[in-house]
Amino acid sequence: MAAPALPPLPPQLKSIQHHLRTAQELDKREPVVAYYCRLYAMQTGMKIDSKTPECRKFLSKLMDQLEAMKKQFGDNEAITQEIVGSAHVENYALKMFLYADNEDRAGQFHKNMIKSFYTASLLIDVLTVFGELSEENAQHRKYARWKAAYIHNCLKNGETPQPGPIGMEGESFADAEREEAGSSSVHSGTAPSSSSTYEANNIPTSNYTGIHIPPGAHAPANTPAEVPHNTGVTSNTIQPAPQNIPLVDPSLYSAQSAGEVRLTPEDFARAQKYCKYAGSALQYEDVSTAVQNLQKALKLLITGRE
Repeated sequence: MAAPALPPLPPQLKSIQHHLRTAQELDKREPVVAYYCRLYAMQTGMKIDSKTPECRKFLSKLMDQLEAMKKQFGDNEAITQEIVGSAHVENYALKMFLYADNEDRAGQFHKNMIKSFYTASLLIDVLTVFGELSEENAQHRKYARWKAAYIHNCLKNGETPQPGPIGMEGESFADAEREEAGSSSVHSGTAPSSSSTYEANNIPTSNYTGIHIPPGAHAPANTPAEVPHNTGVTSNTIQPAPQNIPLVDPSLYSAQSAGEVRLTPEDFARAQKYCKYAGSALQYEDVSTAVQNLQKALKLLITGRE
């Protein structure tokens, strides 16, 4: 089913253009993520300008696209249940982030990696559809957006980027906040044109600090970041990293539910959430995340504690 075509994007809604482009790129291989990218664009656009005729027309057509997708994927739990949709989008964003982080720490700098960092930051934006971002996701977004800008500018200027986190101790988020306030524009698989580059004032003037970023040692075998056709990079250059499978807590095998343990509706909701997260992780063959979430659910159900 072809989604209704959108009219030209009004200048007032320029800030949602990259989220809409991401939706287009993911329509075939990740329609659930594409749906929520459009939903985020819709909600954000309504807040920016829903009154002028051109914005109202654009948002009306975007709403038609969302309705068409909802009918097409109406039997998909990730569309009908927010908790499943949130886990799905978050897992995809994290896989994109970890792929780029792996490449960065290995000193493998290329356009697809830059795009993966920036797209991960856009998908974390999309998570605000489900509520306030966790502190960890907010940090990942700032780091990914900054890394994309930093590496892009280094390559553009013929410089060699410094791999991994830089100067991680003891300062503040000031530089990141300045970058976050700007509008990053790397999105296509090719180097941005002169009209679509990072502005100089969006680049931090000192090291990015104060953020804990986990090592990118667990990028999945089927990383969602696909290599653009025009980068000259082939998929054979992306080597899957081995997964570190956590040990199952042996105490869970012999644990007995205490007679006085009474689970609340909130406990059941949290256990369900962990199971949904595990199911979503398995879609990406991320065994480690699946095991961790299943253990959390099992412990909660047996002991009443997390």
